[in-house]
Amino acid sequence: MNTFGNVFRLTSFGESHGQAVGGIIDGCPSDVEMDMEFIQHELDRRRPGQSHITTSREEGDKVSFLSGIFEGKTTGAPIAFTIFNKNQHSSDYDNLKNIYRPSHADYTYTQKYGNRDHRGGGRSSARETIARVVAGAVAKLILKKLSINVIAYTSQVGNIMLDSDYSKLDFSLIESTPVRCPNLEKANEMIELIEEVKADGDTIGGVVTCIVEGVPVGLGEPVFGKLHAALGSAMLGINAVKGFEYGQGFNLNKRGSEVNDEFYNDNGKIKIRTNNSGGIQAGISNGQDIYFRVAFKPVSTILRDQKTVDKSGKDTSIKAQGRHDPCVLPRAVPIVEAMAALTILDYYLLAQIKLTDNK
Repeated sequence: MNTFGNVFRLTSFGESHGQAVGGIIDGCPSDVEMDMEFIQHELDRRRPGQSHITTSREEGDKVSFLSGIFEGKTTGAPIAFTIFNKNQHSSDYDNLKNIYRPSHADYTYTQKYGNRDHRGGGRSSARETIARVVAGAVAKLILKKLSINVIAYTSQVGNIMLDSDYSKLDFSLIESTPVRCPNLEKANEMIELIEEVKADGDTIGGVVTCIVEGVPVGLGEPVFGKLHAALGSAMLGINAVKGFEYGQGFNLNKRGSEVNDEFYNDNGKIKIRTNNSGGIQAGISNGQDIYFRVAFKPVSTILRDQKTVDKSGKDTSIKAQGRHDPCVLPRAVPIVEAMAALTILDYYLLAQIKLTDNK
């Protein structure tokens, strides 16, 4: 299952310490102008080594497009691209070859496939998400033409969290701090916590919040193709994600009279007073902002002694080496945006196909 999407599809390939990571985008409409600076900027937001609170692995992550683009525009043919790995330290993982790291992919990959690439986690590494960010950037360029905007930010690190009302935030501040939190006071607290955790050889988890503005009414299906289910699948397919909640989610443990989104007529236009549903009702977008939260676990690889077993089942201990993120949240923000953009564009194109079929 290396392909994501129905109409707008991404197939990714590559491993953390292999020669390259890349992908093929199929189903992209023709005549879309490719803003290469924007696409590279999106990769720069995800790349390692961008600040002192991320992994120190230095990768330029420069993307090269091999097909599907002519004279700066898409042709409708498959778009192939690669990003070559430049800064692997594979020897840092030699002590992990025969040991299962706690909460990592080592055990399950070995049991399923009979072998695994122990260098940086191989295919299970978050380095694979480079391909998602490239495809997501292409999707964003198309969505921008449709006046659909995808915004994500770090809303919680450890026990430090923002107010849940995103309308009070200044999104222009998201990129002004390395933690990508739009509240500067909270951002500084988050950075201090990450620095403290890093100095202790440990890691910390948190939450990314995402808002999709400008989504038209009618995306999604009422039964098995619900839009929120598709978004949930997209988010839960990101490395280290353990939870997904859209709209008011678990806060809807109240009376219906308190949380129902009432309709009203505004000069002939139907509008909704509140948006507790998170922009989706009965699995179909209702024209309001779609908003959701994605919970990330702490990075499994920590620079501290842990108890585990080796391949033979013998009890042992492990202390990881190498360069690792103490917190994935800052670099996860563009990944969440990318997967949201891929999902929304895919379902938009699905809706367009249905409209065409019905004519």
